[in-house]
Amino acid sequence: MDGPEMVTQCPIPPGFTFTYNFTVDDQVGTFWYHSHSGTQYGDGLRGLFIIEEAEGDLKPFEYDEEVTVTVSEWYHKEGPELMAKFLNRYNPTGAEPIPQNTLFNDTKNVTWDVLPNTTYFVRLVNVGLFTSQYLALEDHTFTIVEVDGVYVEPYEVSSIYISAAQRYGVLVKTKKSTDKNYRFFNAIDKEMLDVLPADLQLLSTNIMRYSTEAKTPEVVDGTEANFDNFVAALEDFDDFNIKPLEKVSLYGDPDVQLVLDFTMDNLGDGVNYAFFNDISYTAPKVPTLYSVMSSGKYSNVVDIYGSNTNAVVLQKDEVVEIVLNNRDPGKHPFHLHGHVFQIIKRSEKGDDDDNPIVYDPSNPEHKQYPEYPLRRDTLLANPNGFIILRFKATNPGVWLFHCHVDWHLEQGLAITLVEAPSEIQKQSVPQNHYDSCAAANISGRGNAAGNYGDTQEAWVDLTGERVQFAPLPPGFTTKGYVAFFLCTVFALYGLHTIYKYGMEDVKVDNNQQMVHKLYRLLDEYGALDENEGISLNSDVQGQASESN
Repeated sequence: MDGPEMVTQCPIPPGFTFTYNFTVDDQVGTFWYHSHSGTQYGDGLRGLFIIEEAEGDLKPFEYDEEVTVTVSEWYHKEGPELMAKFLNRYNPTGAEPIPQNTLFNDTKNVTWDVLPNTTYFVRLVNVGLFTSQYLALEDHTFTIVEVDGVYVEPYEVSSIYISAAQRYGVLVKTKKSTDKNYRFFNAIDKEMLDVLPADLQLLSTNIMRYSTEAKTPEVVDGTEANFDNFVAALEDFDDFNIKPLEKVSLYGDPDVQLVLDFTMDNLGDGVNYAFFNDISYTAPKVPTLYSVMSSGKYSNVVDIYGSNTNAVVLQKDEVVEIVLNNRDPGKHPFHLHGHVFQIIKRSEKGDDDDNPIVYDPSNPEHKQYPEYPLRRDTLLANPNGFIILRFKATNPGVWLFHCHVDWHLEQGLAITLVEAPSEIQKQSVPQNHYDSCAAANISGRGNAAGNYGDTQEAWVDLTGERVQFAPLPPGFTTKGYVAFFLCTVFALYGLHTIYKYGMEDVKVDNNQQMVHKLYRLLDEYGALDENEGISLNSDVQGQASESN
């Protein structure tokens, strides 16, 4: 019931009803739900999913009132139109669409009415497609008590940096006095943007109102200069320093280590794609979960899940370590479905794009891990740096691990974890799933290519599967040589034309004719005097220069 299309289900066709039916047993905290088809959730297919304690159980902290706050970016155009221009050969650098503004609880200029001397439990969620945001409440602090559904030791900060898909539960204690109101800022991280359009508001102002009689603070204009001043005043925020409330020791040496090198490059269609280990995720023809369910004894054969899905088969209770080398100068929040992971290492930002900081097992500093790591499900990887995560394969299912900048997921930045396939087969897939596939004209049986049979050879036959485009050929192609030759010919012809028509008026037979022409020009501008010869004032000099 996880939901990503062609991973655990077929896409839900227009006019069709699909029922998600699942039981939550051992989780509490702040979550959210959203479409996992294209960039639809950026157009509004999203919402918060709050799991409260069982009746009689209490949260490990006290508060008076609970509120929720979502932040996101706002585009004036819808996802399909933006996507068509993004994944396009005319966008060869893969520059992400730039939003026009930010949203705070899906609107702007919010006023939050508060009571004095009150403790609020505020659930902060970034439901955006792209950018991380800075959050700061003027003259107040946040005490972090929850991270991605995991309770943590109280950690007081003056501001929070929250990437796409991350959640923070914080306590905010209001003041005793009601003689002043305060600003609640949210701001886009401009470092994630390739360009800064003139109309983009980087910094947004909301109001925390104690009293209608007190003066409303001025809205700060969201210009780059004001944004820079705002960020410069913030204290450094590093979620790696947060400690979990429940002390779970560092998991032991991994049974499976996945080393993922993340890069971006162009393929033969000219479009810029994202890669893990040179593979850009390409959806199979049969949802991977259904390949598990229909493959019987061959479900542990990784090849059946496709050559372009970055599939890995895990066995129940294995300790899995993911080492991710971010060989890109951008910030990327990585999210794991079905689990929280231990954050055991995150390198600093690498300053040299040509020499990123990559994990080196022989470097003692790279193997210094916390005794009780923070657990969460979404973590930001620093530019040109690496992260190391560990989790236990205790939740049989088909799970994606991917970048939660949704533009990058659409570029192919994902792997598929097929966890304990024999255990998955002990479950049953509701008929509603298969009905959805039939309505969408998609097969619910077979390998990644839709092939199957009675033998392993039939199941590993990937003839007809979807794969990424071929790489760009080295050097020029024949078509490229022809285009280069024609461009050169036209360029030379253009230069000849400019010379021919631009110089013909100044052709002279000898120097005397040139001098006579110059004197006629000077006489036209009144620069000749019978007694003093040539005399040019500054204005005449300018006019003569333009004419010349």
